Amino acid sequence: PMIFEIAQIELKPGTEAAFEQGVARAAPLFKGSKGCHGMRLLKSIEQPTHYSLVVTWETLEDHTVHFRNSEAFQQWRALVSDCFAAPPNVSHVTEALIGF
Repeated sequence: PMIFEIAQIELKPGTEAAFEQGVARAAPLFKGSKGCHGMRLLKSIEQPTHYSLVVTWETLEDHTVHFRNSEAFQQWRALVSDCFAAPPNVSHVTEALIGF
């Protein structure tokens, strides 16, 4: 089963556009990483400085070992970390059920 990395990200107010641009520029970094099958950025409607980054990985290690220890990770963080109000809260999940 695929692994979904879910990073809950809180931004400094006023950095939303810069963050979204940074994530767009980072998409090729994720796409070129071992075991990465997709990435999407979700923005909260109620809290516009709150985002969820969802990345699909083939294995947990593809994220926690291969990507985290890569130059691509360093480049990704350099593109967006100035926007963070706090460090992202990251969890990993798998699908338990697909309803329809």
